[in-house]
Parts: sequence; structure tokens; C-alpha cells
Amino acid sequence: MIASPGGLIVLGETSIKYIDDNANDMISRDLDEATVFVAWEKVDSQRWLLADDYGRIFFLMILLNNDGNVEDWKLDYLGTTSRATVLVYLGGGILFVGSHQGDSQVLRIDNGGFEVIQTLSNIAPVLDFTLMDLGNRTSESHTHEFSTGQARIVTGSGAFDDGTLRSVRSGVGMEELGILGEMDHITDLWGLQSNSTGEFLDTLLVTFVNETRVFRFSGDGEVEELEDFLGLALTENTLLAANLPGGRILQVTEKRAMIADLESGMVTFEWAPPTQKAITAASANDDNLALVIGGQVLASFNIQSDAKLITQKDLGADQQISGVTVPYKPAGVCIAGFPQLAKVSILAINDFAEIQSKSLGPAGEAFPRSVLVAEVLADSPPNLFISMADGSVITFSLDPQDYSLTGMNKLILGSEQPTFKKLPRGDGLFNVFATCENPSLIYGSEGRIIYSAVNSEGASRICHLNAEAYPESIAVATAKELKIAMVDKERTTQIQTLPMGSTVRRVAYSPSEKAFGLGTIDRKLEDGVEIVKSHFVLADEIMFRRLDTVELNPDELVESVIRGEFSIGKGEIKDRFIVGTAYLDEDKEGSIRGRILVLEVDHGRKLTQVAEMPVMGACRALAMMGDLIVAALVKTVSYRSCCVLAIYLLCLPGRRLQDN
Repeated sequence: MIASPGGLIVLGETSIKYIDDNANDMISRDLDEATVFVAWEKVDSQRWLLADDYGRIFFLMILLNNDGNVEDWKLDYLGTTSRATVLVYLGGGILFVGSHQGDSQVLRIDNGGFEVIQTLSNIAPVLDFTLMDLGNRTSESHTHEFSTGQARIVTGSGAFDDGTLRSVRSGVGMEELGILGEMDHITDLWGLQSNSTGEFLDTLLVTFVNETRVFRFSGDGEVEELEDFLGLALTENTLLAANLPGGRILQVTEKRAMIADLESGMVTFEWAPPTQKAITAASANDDNLALVIGGQVLASFNIQSDAKLITQKDLGADQQISGVTVPYKPAGVCIAGFPQLAKVSILAINDFAEIQSKSLGPAGEAFPRSVLVAEVLADSPPNLFISMADGSVITFSLDPQDYSLTGMNKLILGSEQPTFKKLPRGDGLFNVFATCENPSLIYGSEGRIIYSAVNSEGASRICHLNAEAYPESIAVATAKELKIAMVDKERTTQIQTLPMGSTVRRVAYSPSEKAFGLGTIDRKLEDGVEIVKSHFVLADEIMFRRLDTVELNPDELVESVIRGEFSIGKGEIKDRFIVGTAYLDEDKEGSIRGRILVLEVDHGRKLTQVAEMPVMGACRALAMMGDLIVAALVKTVSYRSCCVLAIYLLCLPGRRLQDN
């Protein structure tokens, strides 16, 4: 009931009544459709906002006659939102919908409807959940599992129309700002400053297998592709691009190294290997450039003002170099990875004499690829990051005084070698973005290095951009497109949502099928009648979308869902989902009380029923015991509830489940 001037408004399931205390009168009008109102909020003395049990929002208007007495009411439907637990009118047409079983929302009411202006995520109530591991591996005592951001909880959240499947994990968020275009096979990219003044970058250099493209950003975000850029080689694949002091830009391709002057727009330095062998790796700081030629020749350059070659050294075919980096600190050295020898070495930039060397594992088993030095931790020495061919990252603390490498740590990010890019964090510190099948951000926090998964879709390469229209942004290349995005500087709680529109009562996960099995309950209002149905839904773990659905029988509800491993012959094991159900008419004498279903996922990622068995009781719980399915059934005897434990033997496809 709602108090109103001079009387009460009574909200019923089929009608709304106005009771006038003073006149001892009552006005009653039937609703167009039966419903249950669950929340209401006063706008003024004549207007109210109502919410029903099905997430619908209504506007109630009390109509007055010329004498100021109530003569009627009018109810307008505004739209559907989360099922409201409370309504709070904030004034100015703004309504807060607080929901226990869905996301809370802030609405702007206008012109007979509303607009959602803010959504506050809510994973409650959680009816079931499963823990999911993204395939972490560990093979050595000093290898750490990637637990910070890679394990996640998948929950069945909400209820009925607000029901969702939610992936909750600790990770780094990435927000997409815009798409530059569809581009295939991007191999790397760099943000550059072609205007010698200001702090923002205005040029993005994108390289492909056999060409390089250049995009110029204006201050208001307009993007223009340039046909020519300072005379640099745009018909070749670029290995390195960077701004140098004195208004210059460095480009290294597989054929040459070039330095262009921004003021004159001309190339002022160009060097090509005399042997015509390809340049395979390159790195530079403000003072020096190091090139790897043909995988075994090192060349160093002084690039402070008038660039010139310092020295070359052929290390021989038995000392192939996979990656090189020239750090800012310590200066005067380069660091190279040697996959044949399974080691990393610190070399003097002037003559490539070995200063320090560190083994990364047994030769023939550990293969270093790219290397990078970054200042990640405050008040600490820089760190050396080594990308390994098996998908792991090895880190050392690098002492700038004696060049010693200490504190070795190894962590596996995936199955393919990561690629590193530095992202400025401020105060001379950097984060390191590692791209592989599980893109990750490496950053310092509380005196230790943190690895955290990035919530990105297929990022294969990234670079720092920080354009004027997109400050603190990054450029992101995927398999099909080039995007501008913002990435968090450290991890937060990341929630991915799959709207189900029904209660997700049970959740099971199959690692081999890379899918979730969900037992759901739908509740819909049809012509004033509430219809309840139940389904088993298959959802993909990567794309987080529905794959297939099996509808249960009328009046049948899902009670339990588990994943089991079953032998299918010839030593092969296959995951299947086992579903236990109950019927709403279980008290009817002689009725089938429930079923046990066994479903498998075929090659088309569709569900196929391989076994079924009726049981005389609601199947409240399931478990596997070797080759047996254990089912907990509920029966009612003399008005007392007791659990009956039954064991069912699983047979091969084509045969029925049998009661033991």
C-alpha cells in the first residue's frame, strides 16, 4: 500500500485501488495484465514510479477532478530493466533502480520511456560457480604459475530475466577507443613524434611482411595515411623505429638502417650490410644502435649526432643471435640472446667483448628469443626480461655497476614466445606489455614484479601512442584490425558477462571441450500466466557465447550438472556432461520423479544425448566414482524428507544407464 493525500493506493496483482478515507469511497480499476509489484517510489503528490517482479517499470498518475478530488488513475509502461529491489527518485527525471538479482541502474525518464545512463555491475546472487585455470604449466622448481590474473571464477549469477554467466578474474582492463581500419598480418608498430615540440606523439608507423604504412594524427583525432614520410623506406618491413635527440627519426629495415631529419625532411644517414645479408634484429638508445646481421654478425653505431659505424664482429655460425637490446641503463653495453648456447650475454658496445654471461638452461632445451631491459621497480636496479620460445619469461635483476645478473625467475605466459613493448608509467618507471596468446602486463607493485592478464581480444602487437586526442593511449594490432585503446596501469577485478535471460542454477566446466555446461530455469509471463521452463545450455569459454541448448520436458527442472570423464574405447577419454532433473509434479502417485541425462559435445560443438534414465526421486546431486555415477535422490516418506543414495553404472553409447 502507498500513502496518498486523503487516502491510500493499494497495489494488487490484478487491480489498483484508491481508498479515500475522508469520503469513505474507493476507486478500483483492473490492470491490463496481472503482475506483482515489488517496489515503488513517489515523484510528487500525484505521480509514482512502480516496478514489478518481471523487471518492468511503470508510471502511475493520479487523476484529479475540478474539485481536487481523485477520480481515476492512469498506468503507463516505461520499459524493462533489472528486477528492482528498491527505487530511489533523484529528481530531474533521474531514477536509481537498486537490484539484488541483477545489475543496478541509473535511468533518465523522458517521453514515455527511459534511457540507461549508468549500470552498476552486481554478480549476486551466485547460485553456483566453478574455478577455471587457463592452462598454467610448471616444470622447474624456479618456475612460477601465472596465478595473478590467469585463474578465474565463473559464476551463475542473478535470477530469471537478470540471470547471467559471469567470468570474474583479477586482470588489467583494456578499453577500446576506436578502430583505425581492417589490416591483416601486422608484424609490429611504433608511436613517433614528427613535430619536434610538445609531449604528444602524432605518428603511428605500422609494418607488415613486405611494407610499412604511416598514419598521422591531428590534435582533434583525425587520422591521415601518408604516402611518403621523411624519405624513409616504406616498401620494406621495419624492424625498429624510434625518435632520436636533435629532431631525428631512426628506421631499421631488413636491408638498411636510416636516420631522417625532421626539420629538413631528408635522410641524413643510411647504412646497409656490405654482405647483403638481412638484418634480423635491432635495438637502440639515444646514443648507440646495435644490429644483428644474418643472425651471427653484430654491428654497433654511434648515433649521437653524426652517425657512424663503431665496429662489426662475426661470432660464427655456432653462436647465432636471436635478439638484442641496447639499454639506457647501464650505458655502453648491449645484451644478446644465444639460442644454441641457451644463454644471455652482456657485451661491450665498442668491441662486443663479453662482460657477463648467464645460462638459461640446458643447451638444446632453452631457447631465448627477444630481450628487453626496463626500470620496473622504484628504487631498484633495472630488470632484464627474456622471451623464451616455449612461452615463458625469464627475469633477472641487472646491477648497473658490475653488470651482474641475479634473482632469476621464470614464469610461463603461454605456449608461444612473448613479444615485449615498454609503456611509460611515470617517474622514470615502465610497465612491460607482453603479447602472446595470453597478453599480459608486467609492472611493479610493493617492491615486487606483478604479471597480470590483460582483458584484450586477440592483441598480437601493441605500442605506446599517447596522441593529443587520445592521451595515455596505446595502438593495438589484432589478426584483422588496428585499434586505439586505453590500458590500465595495474590489475583490477575484471568481469565478463554473458546475459542468459534465465536463472543459471548449475555450472560445470569441461577443459577438454573448452565449454561450460549450464543448467538454467526460465520464467516468462505469457498472457498473465507465469510459464517456467528449464534448459541445458552449452557455452564457449573463449568467445563467451551460447553454442547449443537442450530444452527439458514440461514441468521438469534441472537440479544438478557435473562434468565426467568417460572411456570411449581404445584408451580414449572424453568429457561428457551429466544432468540430474526433477519434476514439479513429483508428489503425484506413480509419476516419474526425475531423470539422469548424459550429454556429449560433437565435432560441430552441438549437444547429443547418449544416455537417459528415469529415477524415482528428484536428483539433487551427482558425482563420479570411477566408472560409476553416484546420484543423491530425494523421496518423501511419512511427511519426512530423507536422502536415498543410488549408484548407476555408466555404459557405452547406445546402451541405457542401469540401476545398481
